[in-house]
Amino acid sequence: MARRKRDYYVVLGVAKDASEGDIKRAFRELARKLHPDVAPEGDDGERFREINEAYAVLSDRDNRARYDRWGHADDNPGGLSAVVDAAQSIINNVFRS
Repeated sequence: MARRKRDYYVVLGVAKDASEGDIKRAFRELARKLHPDVAPEGDDGERFREINEAYAVLSDRDNRARYDRWGHADDNPGGLSAVVDAAQSIINNVFRS
């Protein structure tokens, strides 16, 4: 069974309107605590991977905008935004003809 992904803002502990600096600061604090080299034994690094994934999305302006709009529905190549992009492309081609 696939594990449901948590909201990236919740993962990093920041508000949705957090600045880039706030996101970076939150990530660095969590990374220092949860890095596999310093985390308590028994932690498989899952939480560390989760904060890295959240930071990768929220630290990039385009990825953050896409995430804010579509959430995790856009995590795969056949996601919702891919369908919307394809439909928009078709509509644009029809009206250009």
